[in-house]
Amino acid sequence: MALLEVEDLRVSFNTPDGVVDAVRGVSFEVERGKTLGIVGESGSGKSVATQTITGLTRGAKVSGSAVFDGIDLLHASDNQLRDVRGVRIGMIFQDPLTSLHPAYRVGWQITEMIHAHDKKISKRQARARAAELLGLVGIPHAAERIDDYPHQFSGGMRQRVMIAMAMALNPDLLIADEPTTALDVTVQAQVLSVMKRLQEDFGTAIVLITHDLGVIAETADDVVVMYAGTVMERASRREIFYEHHNPYTEGLFASLPASGNARERLTPIKGAPPSLIGLPKGCPFATRCPYVFDRCWAESPPLVQVFDDAAHKSACFLSPFVEERMAQREARLAREVS
Repeated sequence: MALLEVEDLRVSFNTPDGVVDAVRGVSFEVERGKTLGIVGESGSGKSVATQTITGLTRGAKVSGSAVFDGIDLLHASDNQLRDVRGVRIGMIFQDPLTSLHPAYRVGWQITEMIHAHDKKISKRQARARAAELLGLVGIPHAAERIDDYPHQFSGGMRQRVMIAMAMALNPDLLIADEPTTALDVTVQAQVLSVMKRLQEDFGTAIVLITHDLGVIAETADDVVVMYAGTVMERASRREIFYEHHNPYTEGLFASLPASGNARERLTPIKGAPPSLIGLPKGCPFATRCPYVFDRCWAESPPLVQVFDDAAHKSACFLSPFVEERMAQREARLAREVS
């Protein structure tokens, strides 16, 4: 049994403009000691899905199940969630400057989190643990920097503080919501290295949310590709990078810069994601898909196995054979010209 099993997760919000279906039937699982990468454009439902699992989307209409080591988090009481969050599930949010309180020293914030879940530990022990954690995540002179305020740290250092706080009680699962956003490449590599080392030391499972395929290539064991609140493709990292099936996944890779002279111009995905208020019938990617045909407008494709790998699933009516897919694309182009 996987450490975390999410099945048919659905999340919606009532707004003045209508009901926003932010997450629509998302399913995935995370094994102990492994990293699951969740990738997709902004607004695809990545953050909402993981925040809902930990009870951070109050006011939303939620259905489905999210079983963490035998505990159904979606139906757990506030006390049960409080016992799980921070202790067994750590979270790193996207913007460490807004996640850390600007008026309190970073050491106090870490020790306060430790005290909230472990009343037996003394203040001196908690402070020593905080300094140890800051040292583990690569902050120099940790014993001295423990009394600094968040604004006295760089963006990369603040993100390391958030990692230290999330790992303070050696959680079984770490949810990292775009932990490398707005960081330069060198700092990004350092942050990912810290997370990888902590995973190796403590056997922590990681859910890594990002829109950066380079980060996925560096860290993930399995990958979920999301679009318009639903899963478009799910497979191992190698399958996603070298044998992807879904046109949306193909579009993500085509939009990446190429090295050398392989491609002079980027190939963006045309159009924009659909509104999550009153989604039209059919495939959510139909308006932007280069392979679209009549069935795509009429039916929403289920997430089914493609190729020979039972773990590789794609929500698309296209053939798994490249030659047939290309023939369908050429047929569509011919129809457009005529």
